[in-house]
Amino acid sequence: MKLSMMRLDHARDLPLPRYATDGSAGLDLLAANEADIEILPGGRLAVPCGIAIALPEGYEAQVRPRSGLALNHGVTVLNAPGTIDSDYRGEVKAILVNFGTAPFRIARGTKIAQLVIARAEHAELVEALELPDSARGQGGFGSTGLNSTPVSN
Repeated sequence: MKLSMMRLDHARDLPLPRYATDGSAGLDLLAANEADIEILPGGRLAVPCGIAIALPEGYEAQVRPRSGLALNHGVTVLNAPGTIDSDYRGEVKAILVNFGTAPFRIARGTKIAQLVIARAEHAELVEALELPDSARGQGGFGSTGLNSTPVSN
């Protein structure tokens, strides 16, 4: 699949997002802020990434957290995953939140999130008066328990 990506004027000096390894699922998104910015503990901020994309119809791009930022600093993508629709042509931004205990500084070019491309199907909705039974039924949050069931041979 080919993805059309445009580097915006304020990010001409930054590389385009890329996969860090051949096995990477996500493209690394870089911060395209003019000057260093800081997210205080409990704070949130939409960080510009300096790119716009044109996804093919039937696809979405998901802005996802970087596990190292989450584990080491408590910084994650607030609306994870953030969805970019195939008809959006504006700048890609990452909405970051700092759940850590210290301010988090973002320098220009910092890897702040990742972008995963995925198929997005449109469902044909069929109104029903009843739904078929299932093993779970109407059990909601926590209804499957905390512990796994041992596998019997």
